[in-house]
Amino acid sequence: MHGLINRAIQSFVVDRYGAAAWNASAKRANLGFTEFEAMWIYDDVLTPRVLAAVSDVLDRPYDELMEDIGTYLVSHPNLESLRRLLRFGGVDFVDFLHSLDDLPDRARLAVADLELPRIELREHNAQQYSLACEGKVPGCGHLFTGVLRAMADDYGALVFLEHQGVEDGTETVAIALLEADFAEGRGFDLGAGVQ
Repeated sequence: MHGLINRAIQSFVVDRYGAAAWNASAKRANLGFTEFEAMWIYDDVLTPRVLAAVSDVLDRPYDELMEDIGTYLVSHPNLESLRRLLRFGGVDFVDFLHSLDDLPDRARLAVADLELPRIELREHNAQQYSLACEGKVPGCGHLFTGVLRAMADDYGALVFLEHQGVEDGTETVAIALLEADFAEGRGFDLGAGVQ
C-alpha cells in the first residue's frame, strides 16, 4: 500500500484526535514506528491493521471511521491539493460524479505508483446513481461515502447517500441527487495555487 494512504490515516488521527491517539494506535497495530513515509510502499496487510487499531483506540465503529476519513480527505485545509484534484472533475456535482471513473488514472498522473480502489459510477436516471467500489482495504465504500458527502457540500448540492453493503467484494453506495443547487458551494478558482 502506498505510503500516501497510510500517511493520510495518520494525519487524520493526529489532526482530529491528537498525537497521543495516533501513538496509541501505532502501538496497538504493532508498527514498530510512529511515522509513515509518504513515498514508501508498505505491505498491504498493514493498512487494515492500522485502521482496526485506530477504530479500537478511538472507540469508533470501523465504518464510521472510514466515512470520517473520507470527509477529512476533502475538507481539511491541509489537503487542499486533493480537493483541487477532485474539483477538476467538473463544474457541478453531476459532472463530478461522471468524472469518478477517471479518478484512479488522474491520481496516477500525480503519483505514478498510487493504486486507488476500482470505482464505477452507474447512472440510473438524472437523480439516482450508484458507485461500485472495490479495493484492498475493507470499507472503501464508506470512505467514498465521506468523500461524496464532502464534495456535495463543496458544490452546494443536496444529496442522500446510503452504503448498501458488500457483494462479491464490491461495496455499493447509492446516491440520490435531491437538489443540484441547494446552497452556495465553496469557492473554487482554477488558477489558485499556481505561481
